[in-house]
Parts: sequence; structure tokens; C-alpha cells
Amino acid sequence: QVQLVESGGGLVQVGESLRLSCVASRTILGINTRGWFRQAPGKQRELVATITSGGTLNYADSVKGRFTISRDSAKNTVYLQINSLKPEDTAVYYCNLHWGGRDYWGQGTQVTVSS
Repeated sequence: QVQLVESGGGLVQVGESLRLSCVASRTILGINTRGWFRQAPGKQRELVATITSGGTLNYADSVKGRFTISRDSAKNTVYLQINSLKPEDTAVYYCNLHWGGRDYWGQGTQVTVSS
């Protein structure tokens, strides 16, 4: 069993930046993918970015150039650097781990962008 805990969300102004963090409760060994998803009010959850244990990155087209995902395996942590925030980035951001054929989710952290 793995618990994921996100932090770093908040209320920000348009154009500002945030860094989200997601810590896993244990060391993740072997092939795995860490990622970030988001869910805006009234919308389905959507993929934002993923990073594999081999370092392969994937981004949603809507965030390319503004969002950067990274991981620190020694700290069991994945980060999402969000720059040039827009009102449409407002959502609950969820951390995800795909490992051993299972998906694990964090509880989510709210990001609100005010214009």
C-alpha cells in the first residue's frame, strides 16, 4: 500500500507561479510512472503531466511550455512547477502513481487562479 500526499496549492494571481509536491509514503522500486492530473469544476479529471522511472516525460498540450514535472526518487517525491498561471488552470490537482498494475491517488490540492 502507498499513500500519496500533495502540497503546494493555493490562491494565486494570473501570471504567478506555484510548485506542487507529492510525497509517497514508501520507496517506489521498479518500473513506475508518477504523474499529475487535474479536475476543474464540472469537468472530468484530465492528465497534466507524467514522468516515468526511466525519465520519459509527457505533457498535455494545454500546459506545454508552462508546466514542468520532475522527480526526486531519493525523497520519494514528484514535483509540478507551474508558471504563467491562467484562470483556466483553476482545478484540484491530483498526484498519481502507476505501479505494479495499480493506480494510487493523493487527496488533491486546490489551485485557484484569480484574475
